Amino acid sequence: MATFVDQVTLHLKAGHGGNGCVSVKREKFKPLAGPDGGNGGNGGDIVLLSDTQTTTLLGYHRSPHRVSPHGGPGMGDNRAGYHGDEMVLLVPVGTVVKSTDGDELIDMAEPGVRFVVASAGQGGLGNASLASTKRKAPGFALLGTPGWEGDVLLELKVVADIALVGYPSAGKSSLVAAISAAKPKIADYPFTTLHPNLGVVESGETRYTVADVPGLIEGASEGKGLGLEFLRHVERCTALLHVLDCATLEPGRDPISDLDIILGELAAYPVPEGQLPLLERPQLIALNKIDVPEGRELAELVRPELEARGYRVFDISTVSHEGLRTLSFALGELVSEGRAVKAAEPEKARIVMRPRAVNDAGFVIKVEGGSGGNIYRVVGEKPERWVAQTDFTNDEAVGYLADRLARAGVETQLFRAGAVAGSTVIIGKDANVFDWEPTLSSTAELATAPRGSDPRLGEASRPTHGRRRETYLERMDAKTAARDELARERGAGMWTDDDGFEVERPVATGSGTANAADGPDGADHAETGGASSSDD
Repeated sequence: MATFVDQVTLHLKAGHGGNGCVSVKREKFKPLAGPDGGNGGNGGDIVLLSDTQTTTLLGYHRSPHRVSPHGGPGMGDNRAGYHGDEMVLLVPVGTVVKSTDGDELIDMAEPGVRFVVASAGQGGLGNASLASTKRKAPGFALLGTPGWEGDVLLELKVVADIALVGYPSAGKSSLVAAISAAKPKIADYPFTTLHPNLGVVESGETRYTVADVPGLIEGASEGKGLGLEFLRHVERCTALLHVLDCATLEPGRDPISDLDIILGELAAYPVPEGQLPLLERPQLIALNKIDVPEGRELAELVRPELEARGYRVFDISTVSHEGLRTLSFALGELVSEGRAVKAAEPEKARIVMRPRAVNDAGFVIKVEGGSGGNIYRVVGEKPERWVAQTDFTNDEAVGYLADRLARAGVETQLFRAGAVAGSTVIIGKDANVFDWEPTLSSTAELATAPRGSDPRLGEASRPTHGRRRETYLERMDAKTAARDELARERGAGMWTDDDGFEVERPVATGSGTANAADGPDGADHAETGGASSSDD
């Protein structure tokens, strides 16, 4: 079973923000006493914290999925939702956080470094917070935004003062066990050590750590063997100690050839920008296994050549502990010198948080070609968050989104980018696709409509010229038909004269019964009470 893990992929999901509440306060004699919907709570962030007591990523290897709590929804009577608790993940000092693309996010090389690796969602505002002097009773609330969800790579680089490098079975783990209280696994076969071993050494007044870097063979920098997996642990070391086996039984191997191969692999390994190359760091050589007679003879034979190259050489035996005290003091001197140089270096540049520039709109318009014409994509943190907060089943909420985008200058930038009415506009992800209808001004505060609706979103189509002409002709035809119908209704009271003209038959009024007499001259003949009169 694995006991040391130095690389793991975390699957993170930060908590979502709670939705705002839509509520209206109701009291006795005040059925509509004003909005009182509370705000939703924020979700919990996921934070990485470098801790000196944590030495491995084994816990995250066994449980890589981490989810932080969500925020609670808002409630009536101005009650806000609860906030999700922050989730703190302890990682060893020296952990490097990378994205799935390999980009370095942060190097947690010092204790107590905090890094918000997954930001939580923001709680939505309730209708009480959205109320204003012009929008007294909003019929909508903002939704909570989702938290960040994705994967990050944690890579542990051991923070040690001295790195022990050398061929497998050269005695590196035995040396760590001999000069410190560490108890690594030791056996007489290659690749016994499958993970770096750390040990703390006290030499006089100097206290330092040593790390055994396993698996270095020819081709390790190109991925051969286990060397590439552990060479990154050498990056943070102050000095290197080459442990050479003087009693190897493998044919074709000797301390000089082993050293040349290891130097070649160290030179081929690229270190991060700004760090000192591995071969430019202080280096010592320890000729191990001099307790074997053949090993002591070989050590005396190769010592002059190694010293001619400029190395300080120490003859040691991890079995009899011969030469270990002298070696530990020499390593302590290198560590003390390295710490003094590091203390004299200027302080690292601090991260300066600068405010947003006055000409920065907070979003950009990207024009993308498509089969149906240009597509205008709005990319920006605020517009994308506003869309995520909008309840598209509520017309008033959609109108509020349109007002926010207009005030932010999105419509102005769309005009400048060449968008016209009906153009396809995408805000953020591809799921937020709109057919753009520009507005001349914001009238949401002046619009009178039932709560939860917006009259600007109703079906209002402007008739074309042809449609107006058809409507006009239909109206004229209707008037003509009405006149004809009126004439037919009045036909019973008409008579035709001798010339063939229809003449309205006059009706005499008076007391009694009046009968109109027929006559071509239009004379009236009325009989009243049995008496008759006529015009001759």
